[in-house]
Amino acid sequence: MTSQAICVVLAGLLLPSDLAGQERWTPPDSALLARARAILKDVPLIDSHNDLATSIFVAFKGDMSKIDLRQPQPKLSADVPRLRAGMVGAQFWSAWPSFDSVKTGGALRQALREIDLIHQFVDRTPDLAWAGTADDIERLWRQGKIASLIGLEGGEGIDNTLAALRLFHKLGVRYMTLTHWGTHDWADAATDFPRWHGLTEFGEQVVREMNRVGMLVDISHVSPETMRDALRVSEAPVIFSHSDALAINSHPRNVPDDVLALLPKNGGVVMVNFIASFVPRSGPAWALRRDSVAEQLHSELNDSAQIARRLEDWERRNPHPRGTVADVADHIDHIRKVAGIDHIGIGSDFYTDEPTAMSIGLEDPSTYPNLFAELLRRGYTEEDLKKISGMNLLRAMRGMERVAARRQALEKGGVPKSD
Repeated sequence: MTSQAICVVLAGLLLPSDLAGQERWTPPDSALLARARAILKDVPLIDSHNDLATSIFVAFKGDMSKIDLRQPQPKLSADVPRLRAGMVGAQFWSAWPSFDSVKTGGALRQALREIDLIHQFVDRTPDLAWAGTADDIERLWRQGKIASLIGLEGGEGIDNTLAALRLFHKLGVRYMTLTHWGTHDWADAATDFPRWHGLTEFGEQVVREMNRVGMLVDISHVSPETMRDALRVSEAPVIFSHSDALAINSHPRNVPDDVLALLPKNGGVVMVNFIASFVPRSGPAWALRRDSVAEQLHSELNDSAQIARRLEDWERRNPHPRGTVADVADHIDHIRKVAGIDHIGIGSDFYTDEPTAMSIGLEDPSTYPNLFAELLRRGYTEEDLKKISGMNLLRAMRGMERVAARRQALEKGGVPKSD
């Protein structure tokens, strides 16, 4: 059977309701929501991925003089009022060099541009404060601040040099996603053709250097082979800064079960993602059907503008399934079953002002309590929720910090402290 035929067959399996956007979500009752909020007061809620810097470039061309994050900013992926409403205690702000920048040699420049913008908005916003360690996060949270750290989303941003990696750490980067959408010179991505079947020798050096300087190895976006290589090489716990379970949604960005099963030995954490493409079970089948429709249109028409209009019309009649809070909770259920409750966190991936890009009930940073209320409804304990909210990531960070301290002490000829 040809790939086109497979697409058509799979597309035909979709129920009309899957394509009609009929997903429904009932908000939690007030008692569950109050319980969730009470629990979140006792532990810092840590989100490991928000693309605010990129959204500022898109909406305001990076001009911070036009923005006060203390006021509602509906064009952006976050602002202080929504972070406070969502009870966020710490946020990793993403610095994203677009993969297209690799072709022009501009990835390092783009990474620096986004890191500089993050420094600008953190320094200008009294509610935000810089954190470099797990202890910093807890201290700042107790002071009523939103602890801020940086995640570099794409290893292409170091421009194949460990010197850049070390300097990024000094600038506040505390995790680096080894790839973004595309395979590059030393690691394969999940959404591109493999060149290396995992990490190259230099890629393994990158992981070891991240262990040494004190930077979490982030294996969201990478291929399963790269995931396995990183877990093999890294002495410190790794994270998936914004990923879900492949068994629930078969998008290649999500984590396969065999990799989830490796996390208890490593101590790593999967930070679950809220983006519509990665959450609902029906999402991949919808994408196959859309691709089949687009292929058919290209075979019938020569006018690209007409093809685009026809495809847009089809999407209006067959909206992309978004998933709901309940679907995100299904991913958490599955990760708990395979890896355990100690290996789950929150990595929303808020990146746009378009609410339909995210799962229903989790449209912006004000909505985190909805997810915790849903988990309570499913029988998760107060201790479970505290682990998912932030304690699991803090444990992983402290593990990473111990590895870095030990390696640096050995370099200096000292005696590393006992774990």
